[in-house]
Amino acid sequence: MPRQRVVSPELISSDEESFNQTLRPPTLEEYIGQKREVEKLSIALTAAKNRGEALEHTLFHGPPGLGKTTLANIIANVLGTKITVTSGPALERTGDLMGILTNLGERDVLFVDEIHRLPVNIEEFLYPAMEDFKVDFVVDKGMFAKTINVPLKKFTLVGATTRAGSLSAPLRNRFGLFYHLDFYTVDELAQIVTRSAGILEIKITRESAAEIARRARGTPRVANRLLRRVRDYAEVKATGEITAEITRAALELEGVDDRGLDHLDRGFLSAIIRMYKGGPVGVEALSATLNEEVDTLVDMVEPYLLQQGFISRTKAGRKANEPAYEHLGLPLPRNEVPAPPGLFD
Repeated sequence: MPRQRVVSPELISSDEESFNQTLRPPTLEEYIGQKREVEKLSIALTAAKNRGEALEHTLFHGPPGLGKTTLANIIANVLGTKITVTSGPALERTGDLMGILTNLGERDVLFVDEIHRLPVNIEEFLYPAMEDFKVDFVVDKGMFAKTINVPLKKFTLVGATTRAGSLSAPLRNRFGLFYHLDFYTVDELAQIVTRSAGILEIKITRESAAEIARRARGTPRVANRLLRRVRDYAEVKATGEITAEITRAALELEGVDDRGLDHLDRGFLSAIIRMYKGGPVGVEALSATLNEEVDTLVDMVEPYLLQQGFISRTKAGRKANEPAYEHLGLPLPRNEVPAPPGLFD
């Protein structure tokens, strides 16, 4: 079982999901970051609302923790309709999906998280629902089998995925709107931390918000989680007000350094440099060395290290780059001495 990490972009508990719901902005005007995508979504939403139509089926894709669920809720809020939330792995039988679809009202939103993990039979059942707003339901078996055509209200399917490339072409082609969410800037994350602190009635300095933002790995979910940890530390170890000094002490205790790397990230880089001479090295070898699952390293460790330029992926494996050596305070490998001219002529 993968270890829980304070810098993980994935949800680590149901309690955290409840906590995040209190911090989610209800409108696009309050949504911070993703300016280009938010502007495009705002235009599509306003047009659909003015015409009294359902929004086109919408796909949000990008790394976890960047606001896909928040935007799905905002769509329902703007349209003044309800949202039904489920996930790809949770939909196993067509009967389950049938019950959800037939209970959707006009212009309602069906949000499917991890939509790339839909079973094939469920995906194929969705096609006519998305395209023609009807489903064919088979009752009985054998010679007594018959198909019942069930009409549906015009709804909006909002899908969220961290792996857009894993979606089948037929499913992908049935979405009309596509939005890619990318990592946030430090300034945007600082604004999010300040907004969250205000909702939670926490006293925080501007410098402290920026300090948390720098260590949040470009991800709002991580920023809010770090804020929660710092708040607890400030209440127990100090007066409750979050200062820069308190923030640094709290995050140092959590093992999160000034670039947002934790023990596993630094162990990953250290293994490449110290044990494999900077690489290249296969991820399976690193998995065995660190005693971590390959999927954990590929999905939860590498994306941020790649984005920050700490490592590179090559055909031969993973390779540590100069920023990794600098961050760990290790000397760069000495270049090979070139052979004297004419030696191999």
